[in-house]
Amino acid sequence: MRAHYRTKVIVAGDLAAVLASFAIAYALEPSAPQGGAAAWLSYAALAAVVGFWRLHRLRLHRRIWQYTGISDMLCLLQVSLISAVVPFAAWWVMQGEAHPLLMLHHAAGTFLLLTAPRLAWRIFCDKYSVRKPAGGRRALIIGAGSCGTLIAKEMMQNDGVSVTPVGFIDDDPYKHQMDILGLRVLGNRKEIACVVESHHIDEIIIAMPSVSKTQISELVNLCKTTKAKLKIVPDLQDMIDNRGAAGRMRDVSVEDLLGRDPIRTDLEHIAGYVQDKVVLVTGAGGSIGSELCRQIAPFKPSKLLLLGHGENSIYTIEMEMRSSFPQLAIETVIADVQDRTRIDSVFAKFKPQVVFHAAAHKHVPLMERNPAEAIKNNVFGTKNVAECADAYGAERFVLISTDKAVNPTSVMGTTKRIAEMFIQSLDMHSNTKFVAVRFGNVLGSRGSVIPRFKEQIVKGGPVTVTHPEMVRYFMTIPEAVQLVIQAGSFAKGGEVFILDMGKPVKIYDLAVDLIRLSGYEPHVDIDITFSGMREGEKLYEELLTNEEGLSSTKHNRIFIGRPVQLNRKELDFEIRKMEKVLGQHPDDIRAVLQHLVPTYRNGGATAAG
Repeated sequence: MRAHYRTKVIVAGDLAAVLASFAIAYALEPSAPQGGAAAWLSYAALAAVVGFWRLHRLRLHRRIWQYTGISDMLCLLQVSLISAVVPFAAWWVMQGEAHPLLMLHHAAGTFLLLTAPRLAWRIFCDKYSVRKPAGGRRALIIGAGSCGTLIAKEMMQNDGVSVTPVGFIDDDPYKHQMDILGLRVLGNRKEIACVVESHHIDEIIIAMPSVSKTQISELVNLCKTTKAKLKIVPDLQDMIDNRGAAGRMRDVSVEDLLGRDPIRTDLEHIAGYVQDKVVLVTGAGGSIGSELCRQIAPFKPSKLLLLGHGENSIYTIEMEMRSSFPQLAIETVIADVQDRTRIDSVFAKFKPQVVFHAAAHKHVPLMERNPAEAIKNNVFGTKNVAECADAYGAERFVLISTDKAVNPTSVMGTTKRIAEMFIQSLDMHSNTKFVAVRFGNVLGSRGSVIPRFKEQIVKGGPVTVTHPEMVRYFMTIPEAVQLVIQAGSFAKGGEVFILDMGKPVKIYDLAVDLIRLSGYEPHVDIDITFSGMREGEKLYEELLTNEEGLSSTKHNRIFIGRPVQLNRKELDFEIRKMEKVLGQHPDDIRAVLQHLVPTYRNGGATAAG
């Protein structure tokens, strides 16, 4: 039925309900006066006019009956009362007679006749019209609140969703064994495993978008003991922005297992050193560098310089930034940090005031086989950018470092430790505040373990783990970068900031969790094999050297390692010596690294630092 015809039918039906209710009320009221026909027709006409006026003002004729709810009921009650009270009051004033029972019957009848067809259509649509037959994958919904109810309803009504809800899990004891949309609340979180087994559940959907990440982590840990695949409703904003709630659910990820609540940042202090400043990000096309750009942009720097060696990655982040922040002044710079002349020209032209140095070679086994390239990029690249920052009067220089720089067993870790040492020595004689920020693995970065595991799972396995006892610290890229920017606000010069990475995670457990979160059984559906530790790897990483100690900052997730006193002349001499051996045998290169960083222990894979 076309919209304007539908509207006319609804208006006519509602007016008929107002008039019919008056006629019925008059017939049922024995004490009603037997006045003239003209008087009572005028009474009925006034009721119809007032009713139509209120229905039109509330736009009730434009509301879809399938979604009739409490707000519609309240509006209909208002129409019923007004259409009965106004004619009653007019009759009382003009005729001097009061018939309250007639008015009450009229109001009650109008409300009943207006609401009955709407509720009947709502019940029909909910129960019979579009509800699909049971079948497909069976789902258990955790959270019997508004979000869980919305998910269940869409699953039952949406033909495009091949999942059938079986019931709910909720910790509210009042809801236990109660029915919602015809589905039973089957118990609390402690009963998840039993419910999954007894009801043959294929999927578990966590529909609690407003709870903390810690609670989500607890739920995920309970659910991963089952064979059911996990999905999650990410957050309330997605529920608001996207029309299909059930279609917008995502798979539960390893990030959900970390269970860390959002980081609280001191926006005022960050804005104080970034806002209206020329900010340079090296390695801007990489995982960390690109996220730095995304999170720096909202603080409105006067200009954001995106510097990188790979044109494709820089083009990608440039297009994203110009789309997301059209008012921001952006300059893209294709340059290699190893090219001192080019870096010098960039600083001379743009004179950046804040520098985030994220450009680095980071792949441990690859750098073991190419030690000279690791030194060129991680040591001399850092040296070039840092010395230019000093020469051109930058206010702050933040080096992105790694936990692999502590008691290193790899060339990559050793070169990053030398980079830390160099900026600390430079800070002693510079007006620029040089600091380093050290953290562990980031989830989802290029070359990291998580994407590799996911690829292996998609191919059906096996998932390869280097050693059953290997552990690593993990953070998400956004939280690591957020803390890096925050740490920059604490800089006084020479510090190494250490980010709180939470508890270390065993890589084997990570593989098991990823397999289970993908809906498979480890060692049954997908096997896990051990490939052996690679060159340069250790079983566990550390965040502090013995000399650094640890002190707190104003932020509960950022700590400071004490600056180590370094002899600048000796360091410069060792770096020059390193430059001379770059073309020699890798063993000669490692010997120089060993002399410069005595805690460096080469010898392939090792169990400790």
